[in-house]
Amino acid sequence: MKRCASLSAVVVFLCSVVNAIAQSPQRVIIDTDPGIDDAMAILLALNSPELKVEALTVVPGNVEASQGLENALKLASLAGRCDLPVAGGAQHPLNQKLITAQFWHGKNGLAGVELPPSKCKADSRFGPDLIIEMVHKYPHEITLIPVGPLTNIALAVSKDPSIVPLVKDVVIMGGSITGGNVNGAAEANIYGDPEAASIVFAAGWTVTMIGSDVGERTLMTRKHLSQLQALHGPESDFISKLADFYVTRSEKSGYSGAAMYDPLAVATVVDPTLVTLKEMHVDVETKGEFTRGETVANRMGSNENNVLHGDHYEIEGVIDLKPNAKVCLASDAGRFLQLFISRIKGK
Repeated sequence: MKRCASLSAVVVFLCSVVNAIAQSPQRVIIDTDPGIDDAMAILLALNSPELKVEALTVVPGNVEASQGLENALKLASLAGRCDLPVAGGAQHPLNQKLITAQFWHGKNGLAGVELPPSKCKADSRFGPDLIIEMVHKYPHEITLIPVGPLTNIALAVSKDPSIVPLVKDVVIMGGSITGGNVNGAAEANIYGDPEAASIVFAAGWTVTMIGSDVGERTLMTRKHLSQLQALHGPESDFISKLADFYVTRSEKSGYSGAAMYDPLAVATVVDPTLVTLKEMHVDVETKGEFTRGETVANRMGSNENNVLHGDHYEIEGVIDLKPNAKVCLASDAGRFLQLFISRIKGK
């Protein structure tokens, strides 16, 4: 009997350990080009107990690198998180000139809303080096959430490929499998640095891809804006102003609401049941005249095998492709938006 009682105690102890691990927050690094929806994503992450944000690294995209770093520091200050490392990274894409998006995000990237000067100071480390350091410090625990062009992630993995098997997950906001939002083919973050995106997709890990096509079916409407405006607190008042600008700009461009691109990527880490994913092999087009920056998803899982016979090729079966991505096909938009609003509520 004593032996059974002892065994039972061990089982209870092990169960408690497993539960504690399951309930402990996930460590994440957000790589960002702040941006309206970046700001929403960052504050969602900082107000989600499921996540432990270890760092913000800044990449140029929606705004120039210096403006992005300033915005990130102001957001950390607004959230009372000056303990959070905020580090600048690349100053430009790997192989092209920077394309910024003040048209969508306002002159300062934050809808023209001026936050107080930040009480936080920038971390002296180079963003990609900070990513490498954190991944080695917490092997198999860090989820990377890049919500801008993938320049910093590409630099990190190129400098130290050993981080690839040590990263828990890579959840990007980027790409699309049904056409772009920059042009007919390319989504903005991938278009902003296609070479970097190609490096990231080919690195050897599995990328969870939250694309613009799903983001554009996950809309903040006037109804949701009204819910935000009914809340009052430093963060919720700020987000309401951003959302008002964002919804208005989107409506003027023919949309019925504002696409919640970056917050959906963060929410996917908070609650994976919010999205539907499918494994695919994804390549990034870097040379096409009309398709540069396109994420080319192979939904068949294979390519035809064309073999030369004399003066022509014949199809001889297929070549199977290993999936390198989990592609988002759909989101539970209503449940996501209520999650977002509830996390920002009164903050």
